Amino acid sequence: MRIGELGKLTGCQPETIRFYEQKGLLPPPVRSDANYRLYDTTHAERLHFIRRCRALGMSLDEVQILLDFHDQPDRPCGGVNELVDQHIGNIDRQIAELITLRAELSQLRATCDSTRPAASCEILKHLSEPPAVPDAASFSR
Repeated sequence: MRIGELGKLTGCQPETIRFYEQKGLLPPPVRSDANYRLYDTTHAERLHFIRRCRALGMSLDEVQILLDFHDQPDRPCGGVNELVDQHIGNIDRQIAELITLRAELSQLRATCDSTRPAASCEILKHLSEPPAVPDAASFSR
């Protein structure tokens, strides 16, 4: 199948397929006499795998590591578990950061009375203030 057909089958844009090839995540396809890329079912299966990993928020480096395990089925899968555990830890950190961000925004939102003109908007005033600079003493600790 050609790149457009592979794209339709997997829901992936041709540019993305080429990018994954360039990064070494997809093996290079054979070429037709007219120099068209020709893909087979192994490319589609691998692309589905990559897309599933990406949908789970994994980086290209993480995808490459998982593909290395996938391509070596006799290897113990402890490294796969370690990678997934690290990814879960990263997600937990992101959730904590988002909770903090939400609380900060909610606090900021509570300062504003929406009936006032923008010139006296507390949110805009707060966003216009320069960030607090730590004093020099805190750097020497």
